[in-house]
Amino acid sequence: MTDVCLLNLAFADLLLVCSLPFLAHQARDQWPFGDGMCKVVLGAYYIGFYCGVFFITLMSIDRYLAIVLAIYALKTRTCTFGMIAAAVTWVAGFLASLPDIMFLKVKDETSILTCNSYPPDIDDNTPEHRHYWTIFSLFKMNILGLLIPMVIMCFCYSQIIWRLLHTPSSKKHAIRLVLVVVAVFFCCWMPYNVASFFKALELLHVYNTGGESSNAILLALQVTEAIAYSHSCINPILYVFVGVKFRKHLLRLMNRAPCRLCKVMTRLIPGDRVREASVYSQTTSVYERSTAV
Repeated sequence: MTDVCLLNLAFADLLLVCSLPFLAHQARDQWPFGDGMCKVVLGAYYIGFYCGVFFITLMSIDRYLAIVLAIYALKTRTCTFGMIAAAVTWVAGFLASLPDIMFLKVKDETSILTCNSYPPDIDDNTPEHRHYWTIFSLFKMNILGLLIPMVIMCFCYSQIIWRLLHTPSSKKHAIRLVLVVVAVFFCCWMPYNVASFFKALELLHVYNTGGESSNAILLALQVTEAIAYSHSCINPILYVFVGVKFRKHLLRLMNRAPCRLCKVMTRLIPGDRVREASVYSQTTSVYERSTAV
């Protein structure tokens, strides 16, 4: 179950990361890649964004089942169940991004080609209509990309920490890793969602904003968006490289590789600390076996 979640999280992160060079080019200049690439690249971005958050949420549920409900989860946390859960998560991510994907197209705005989501009923003489679509997208991202995952993750990991604190076989580094997983997620995504929320309030004219305030929100969106994207690059380190089993297999593979650089790099990987396991690998399996016995 955990391996299936990690594999699909990697695919979702790759979808998001692969779209970033195209978005960076559009932010710097314009969109010269055509209407078809607009749908493909931005579609991959939206699906990767929502699926990445959903798979992180699914992994928190998987950890909750494995540690808090270990006895009842022994028969359900199988590879088959993992593939079914992964398929449902991909469908949920596609449905969450569908409103934005449906209206993706290239449009000439002030002599600059931009790839964005434009509803068909927009009248160029009434740009306020587009504001309502932007507001809907921003609030949808706040709810599906942060609020709901935050509630699920806080519940699951609080129960996990409570169980680990009252389990003799648990270790402090496992609790620290749980806290790091939650802290990194919120530190990466919370600022961007807060900036997006204020942007939606600005479009709703909830408060009067001058030119300096609007520019400050725009700058905050650009900075926090870059921080949010970095989470996809932190995930491999956070969920995989801290695991003892993965490090052991990686060291074995690098030692067999006919590459001197690989052999030098093996000295930099802490492979001797067998007892230090992540909450996603050894700690969970030890707890499952002890609880089952």
